Amino acid sequence: MNEYIGQIAAVTTAVCWAITSTNFEAAGKKIGSVPLNIIRLFIGFIFLSTFTLITRGQILPFDASLNAWKWLTISGFIGFFIGDLLLFEAFIRIGARISMLIFASVPPMSGILAYIILGESMSQKQIIGMIVTLIGISIVILVKDEGSKKIKLSHSVSGILFAFGGAFGQSLGYIVGKLGLGNYNPFAATQIRIISAMVAFSLFFTIKRNWHLVFDSFKEHKAMIRVTIGSFFGPFLGVSLSLLAVQHINPGVASTLMAITPILLIPVAIFIKKEKVFFKEILGAFIAVIGVSVIFIF
Repeated sequence: MNEYIGQIAAVTTAVCWAITSTNFEAAGKKIGSVPLNIIRLFIGFIFLSTFTLITRGQILPFDASLNAWKWLTISGFIGFFIGDLLLFEAFIRIGARISMLIFASVPPMSGILAYIILGESMSQKQIIGMIVTLIGISIVILVKDEGSKKIKLSHSVSGILFAFGGAFGQSLGYIVGKLGLGNYNPFAATQIRIISAMVAFSLFFTIKRNWHLVFDSFKEHKAMIRVTIGSFFGPFLGVSLSLLAVQHINPGVASTLMAITPILLIPVAIFIKKEKVFFKEILGAFIAVIGVSVIFIF
């Protein structure tokens, strides 16, 4: 079982993303994306701190090196603060399913950023995989205008831009985080990333004088249940398992397995949310995941 721990962690991460994105979409429509972000981080931090106290004997990551703190703090600011701020707004505007499909662009973006930042080369196979992934996403978000026969976006322009912005933040956050992760405990590493984001959001709310939005959110009891569920499977379990996966298997293989979330969200949309899902959306999701697979596996 231990030899497959990375693969199991990656697939479980994909399931966690499906659960958390569905719950955060519902909660965000009730309380707004910005209050949702800081509340889920605080709840996720409580889960993480309790877990690390039990498993590591430390409630906070005091044993992390300065180098780990530096890179993981930057990673948390980019991924959890900027990236998730954009992604959660996309959840509200175009829904979790389409947002997470666009999030399949994270591996191609990561490859390009790794080339630019880390100097890692890209093979012809990887470039082909990136193109296939983008084709899959394009099939879903682009449609032909019946009147003018021109190509247009099938969903809110702002929502799609927010989703791509979130994907970019996530990609950059992962690369920066890898610089500080090393062999350090992934759950404690996630704590550092969350601390960074909580500080950033706290400053943001203080400057904007919007703390009342956070306090008002607690009056929405059903939304808070959704936030709690999403926080358990997102900032606590999902993010930590994603780091565990990257530690034990090739990051590319991990990214591929984690990229199946859009496919997992299709039955959720059909059978639970009772949404109408078009064939081209299902086809696009599968093509996008195939593209990610080509990048890292074949």
